[in-house]
Amino acid sequence: MTPTKSQKKEQLIIDVTMDENMIPESIQWESSQNKNTNHSANAALIYFWNHSEQETFNLDLWTKKMSIEEMNKMMFQTFLTMANTYERATNEDQIANAMRDFGEFFGEKTGVIPKSGKFEKNGEG
Repeated sequence: MTPTKSQKKEQLIIDVTMDENMIPESIQWESSQNKNTNHSANAALIYFWNHSEQETFNLDLWTKKMSIEEMNKMMFQTFLTMANTYERATNEDQIANAMRDFGEFFGEKTGVIPKSGKFEKNGEG
């Protein structure tokens, strides 16, 4: 798709080095907004919505170097980011808050954030 004069095209380049078993060893990325800056990552969660198929294509990558603790932190932050994005896109604050509650529950149960007591008593409260 060629942008019009009033539009600007952005690019995201992702390079994944795989081992012989197709397991990522390294993930490098750069953006046209940060030219000449190559970033390294241990994981990436990439989702594209296909309107005509009404489904999501997802590409979940993590390297051998990614620890469980790092994955827990990443997922915690992702849950909260998804809630914020959902609220901005839909103005559905009640559902977004429920998503944030789950994120906090996940964060507490995995030790990413300190226990607040909010999720004690077998999930009640």
